[in-house]
Amino acid sequence: MKFTKMQGLGNDYVYVNCMEQMVEDAAETARRVSDRHFGIGSDGLILICPSDKADFEMRMYNADGSRGEMCGNGIRCVGKYVYDYGLTDKTSLSVETLGGIKHLFLEVEDGKVSLVKVDMGPAILEPEKIPVTAEGSRVVDEPLQVDGKTFRMTCVSMGNPHAVIYVDDVQGMDLEKTGPSFENHERFPNRINTEFAHVLDRNTVEMRVWERGSGETLACGTGACAVAVARILYGYTEDQVTVRLLGGDLKIELDREANKVYMTGPAEVVFDGELRLYNVTISYKIQ
Repeated sequence: MKFTKMQGLGNDYVYVNCMEQMVEDAAETARRVSDRHFGIGSDGLILICPSDKADFEMRMYNADGSRGEMCGNGIRCVGKYVYDYGLTDKTSLSVETLGGIKHLFLEVEDGKVSLVKVDMGPAILEPEKIPVTAEGSRVVDEPLQVDGKTFRMTCVSMGNPHAVIYVDDVQGMDLEKTGPSFENHERFPNRINTEFAHVLDRNTVEMRVWERGSGETLACGTGACAVAVARILYGYTEDQVTVRLLGGDLKIELDREANKVYMTGPAEVVFDGELRLYNVTISYKIQ
């Protein structure tokens, strides 16, 4: 299997060009390649596929093999891959995901993509669409009991589900202990991505993230959008926010008139390679 390892702010995935080859058992392949001791090492697997609805389709799998609806850092890397590797010469692209069709705007320097701006679409706040069990029409600053402690959360979907938790000390959180309890809490039917966030000033928010199916990662693009939206909508920050993650910064903007969220950040190639996967069937398209 030919692959490219890429990362957006340290959120790393193994990418396979399925315009040329197909991975038959994507879930098992994701588990194997994601292993940081016996595999390539990544937060998951992303397949770049043909689409009859958009320019390309992104199929994203978490490190545990579960299918993810959307990945903000991953889709920026998809944009870089398809341009840098010659699958397109367009600098405005549409990409189909389980979370809907996303539109990408590529900034190119010396023939390579350096930054990608993504139209993430509207933030979804209705509980049944996130999903989260709730009594009201929105889950905003609600108490949540986890491991005997009470946290305050706001729930947002950016094509995938997020619970934004407000804390005073982001860096002091023990996510390895606390993260799984949030992820598998009974209020989240499809599990949840959890962001632990703190507002530094009206233009800056810091966060860490526990991703559903992958654990703590260095960055989460959809999570950064969820954190920014949760703070912008309720007046804690301006409409343009820098979100500081362990892997670096993302620029998040809310266009209130268009009801859209925009995310801008880098995408980088780590290396290309070829891997033989035993007991996993890989088929190649014959030219």
